[in-house]
Amino acid sequence: MLPQEIIRRKREGDVLSDAEIAFFVQGITDDSISEGQIAALAMAIFFQGMTMDERAALTRNMRDSGTVLDWKKLGLEGPVVDKHSTGGVGDKVSLMLGPIVGACGAFVPMISGRGLGHTGGTLDKFDSIPGYRTTPDLAEFARVTREVGCAIIGQTADLAPADKRFYGIRDVTATVESIPLITASILSKKLAAGLDALVMDVKFGSGAFMENYDRARQLATSITEVAVRNGVPTTALLTDMDQVLGDTVGNALEVKEAVAFLKGSHQEKRVYDVTLALAAEMLALTRVANDVAHGLQMARDALDSGAAAEVFGKMVAELGGPVDFMNNPDRHLEQAPMSAEITAAKTGHVVSMDARKVGLALVALKGGRTRADQKIDFAVGFTDFIKVGQAVSAATPLCVAHVRDENQLAQATQLLREAIVIGEPDVAVDTGQGPAVRERIVATIK
Repeated sequence: MLPQEIIRRKREGDVLSDAEIAFFVQGITDDSISEGQIAALAMAIFFQGMTMDERAALTRNMRDSGTVLDWKKLGLEGPVVDKHSTGGVGDKVSLMLGPIVGACGAFVPMISGRGLGHTGGTLDKFDSIPGYRTTPDLAEFARVTREVGCAIIGQTADLAPADKRFYGIRDVTATVESIPLITASILSKKLAAGLDALVMDVKFGSGAFMENYDRARQLATSITEVAVRNGVPTTALLTDMDQVLGDTVGNALEVKEAVAFLKGSHQEKRVYDVTLALAAEMLALTRVANDVAHGLQMARDALDSGAAAEVFGKMVAELGGPVDFMNNPDRHLEQAPMSAEITAAKTGHVVSMDARKVGLALVALKGGRTRADQKIDFAVGFTDFIKVGQAVSAATPLCVAHVRDENQLAQATQLLREAIVIGEPDVAVDTGQGPAVRERIVATIK
């Protein structure tokens, strides 16, 4: 086969065969196909799209470009399930979700990523816990998952290596937004993790990668259909990211909120709704629960009984973190030297919150990154966010900023006042938010 002939066929809108896709992915993996040819195919796919069968073949071959984990050989006898989020601002759901599902009898070997741009990364949150190993070897990863029920780590280089090269080229050729290519990128890594089931949290709104609801729905549909074609039962939930999820943004601050959530001392409603809905789906898909309603009750029980908190504490300790972390998070998490309220500066109602701008405000404080090689400040961020629709005076706090100095506070104040829009005081505000979980997507094929 010739790479240029495959590129030409896709450019003309033809459907590529499994053999052609396999050939091209092999060339991406072993460098026998050039960056220019990969870029050309990515652009052809961007404009011509791919059928669901093509997407499934691309995903399968990218999955098989490296190691595919076999959890039965690694000693896990029960069902293996994971969740993937398309990213958001204040999204600390994985921190509570993994332990909840693990406490219910499923195994959750969660392979997570770091933040980039305005969205936070689960791995960065765990890096804020002193001693926690986010890159253990496979034997330790399997042991902790087996013994605790949950282990949350970073991606290893031998999982879906074709995706790493393909994504790097897409990133510099303006082809990242292609739904078929996003689908293959997400699923190749997740399916290489040897899952029995997967649940997707596909976000929409100002803080989401896919801001537009219809585009987010298309992505959710694509992922569920392609995953099922590759033998992994998958459902997706469309969840709202038009305002910060929870009450905190910032790595150590979000870990602290997660600990409070698991211990039952503070559970913000939208975080609760999203976390429990995802847990119910994971338990139902793995048949640990009879159905979603039963899964929801199991998740609530694991949370209310303290079993989920116990799993989180054990996971942290087994992966090198403090053994007393759940009882003394403030002792171990770095705290910014200054905290101050950012006030509304005018009277009215909170009309909207641009979650993307909030995320970029964290990046400006060096609590996030714009390049993968940047170090971040785990301590800085924001807490106690106001909610859309709330009435405010000029002195009402919009949030509390946790910063290093007065210069950072001034910068954060300007950015947060731009992100949180205050309307006129005599005009009632319809929050327009609706439920945090907006829609459930299930594949149409079996």
